[in-house]
Amino acid sequence: MNWADYWNQDTTLYANERHKQVHFAGIARDLIRCIRSPDARVVDYGCGEALSADLVAAACGHLYLCDSASRTRERLTARFGTMPNISVISPEAFDALPAGSVDLIVANSVVQYLSAEQFAAFLATARAKLAPGGDLVLGDIIPRNVGPLTDAFQLLRFGWGNGFFLAACFGLVRSFFSSYRKMRAKLGLLQLDQQQVIDMLASAGFSARNHLPNLGHNSARMTLIARVAP
Repeated sequence: MNWADYWNQDTTLYANERHKQVHFAGIARDLIRCIRSPDARVVDYGCGEALSADLVAAACGHLYLCDSASRTRERLTARFGTMPNISVISPEAFDALPAGSVDLIVANSVVQYLSAEQFAAFLATARAKLAPGGDLVLGDIIPRNVGPLTDAFQLLRFGWGNGFFLAACFGLVRSFFSSYRKMRAKLGLLQLDQQQVIDMLASAGFSARNHLPNLGHNSARMTLIARVAP
């Protein structure tokens, strides 16, 4: 099993429904702040269930919800299929988009599940799909000095502030025995320092800068915004 297979099944990533709702609402707010035009064509790459995608769609011209898990795409289609400016697509359909056809690509909490080679290939594809002056936002990248204990603390702090602290505590215990921990131990996560990401982006034809705060709740992780270089 690889990470793509893992995400195509039911998981215990969220402590409870409150956690899931608050998480996706926060991601939507963060993503909207990255949209520079109400006519922008936006790709949310590796979007997951994207429960608040309707808010993002209202702030842009067209929103592509891209996810590798077929079960997730089915749920997205059932939830947003009637909205004319939302398209649910697979990574293969993303690869087939015309060159220069999108203005913003957001890949939040995606990089860690790629190999270095897959990440470099994604950057090259993203560069080709973006229009001149377009932006690539890489969110929730895990620095090399951040481990599971830091992530656990960040989750508990998030739960304390949003009304699911006890559920977060139980969720951490559950995750210790979960298939996610086994997958993480087996496959590992891609962890990169900021300069490493900036160098990879430069090689792919982007100029990049750090973005604060990070997309999502985990302030120990980082977000970079990369613009298509002249």
